[in-house]
Amino acid sequence: MLSKLLLGATTGRALAMSRGWAATVPQAKRAAFHSTCLLQAETVKVPQMAESITEGTLKSWLKQVGDSVAADEEVATIETDKIDVSVNAPTAGKIVELLAGEEDTVTDAKKDEPKKKEEPKPASKQQDAPKKEKESKPAPASTAAAGSRNETRVKMNRMRLRIAERLKESQNAAASLTTFNEIDMSSLMDLRKRYKDAVLKEHDVKLGYMSAFAKACTLALQEIPAANASIEGDEIVYRDYVDLSVAVATPKGLVTPVVRNAESLGFLGIEKEIAALGKKARDGKLTLEDMAGGSFTISNGGVFGSLYGTPIINLPQSAVLGMHSIKDRPVVVDGQIVVRPIMVVALTYDHRLLDGREAVTFLVKVKEYLEDPRKMLLAN
Repeated sequence: MLSKLLLGATTGRALAMSRGWAATVPQAKRAAFHSTCLLQAETVKVPQMAESITEGTLKSWLKQVGDSVAADEEVATIETDKIDVSVNAPTAGKIVELLAGEEDTVTDAKKDEPKKKEEPKPASKQQDAPKKEKESKPAPASTAAAGSRNETRVKMNRMRLRIAERLKESQNAAASLTTFNEIDMSSLMDLRKRYKDAVLKEHDVKLGYMSAFAKACTLALQEIPAANASIEGDEIVYRDYVDLSVAVATPKGLVTPVVRNAESLGFLGIEKEIAALGKKARDGKLTLEDMAGGSFTISNGGVFGSLYGTPIINLPQSAVLGMHSIKDRPVVVDGQIVVRPIMVVALTYDHRLLDGREAVTFLVKVKEYLEDPRKMLLAN
């Protein structure tokens, strides 16, 4: 349990929350001679999490013993293998006891009911402190003396463990193959230069390249349905909609929030959705619903300077597009050598589902749409 609440016995409210905090809730009306006996302790349990999540790590307490809390105010954060879960106060009151410490493993109350949890062995603060520091605070490299051969071991957080598990699962399950192409970004860069200020002023959104790539991929996915499909058992699931997973880097790892029904959105609609999801990701506010599903992934390693790369498929999807840095390069145009801004793009695809012809055709279509964005206005 996360905590306890002291509640008036006459209120008739049963509270269920998480493992480790307690609050005193004042009664609006009660007789003076009943002022103490009307209060009773109520344990607050871990909030219910998604079906696929069984436990988490209590990362931080935002409130301490003695602090007052308002109803629905966030008091703690639990880190799971997918997202951070907020623990909110079910009612206003005062924290009187913390029943779980930071870095403790906590379990969804409902999922924990059949199991009898073993009581942890008591340990002194002097014993616990070095362990916590070792797990959560690696020593900065700059503090090491020249020639030092010290090592620091840091426990992997739940999200990193889950990412490692899914990436290895993808490598083991999919017959991955990558095809490359080059995109002349001249027209797209000119389009952005012409309209970015007006778009920012009118719609309060920055016009980037991701929305154009998302739109181009959406159109290509509708023309090459296998790239938007997935394998489930011995069946292929084809979709008439496009849910784009957009890879976003956060301090805790890579997450892939989903732009739903991208086929129904224009450039600005996609750009607004990506901006909103990106902000939620950086603020640690993504929900499981934000990341559930997805039929195709776009990853932009170019923002970190990547020139080439082979992205890994986000199972059960069948393909992922990797964007990279834009570099000026000499190319031949109409028999003349000219300098053009070129981006190398990579499509990693599951060869169990896509033939090479389909994968190459998909990437060529994306290239054609981006090299002449006006074609996207004429498509479907």
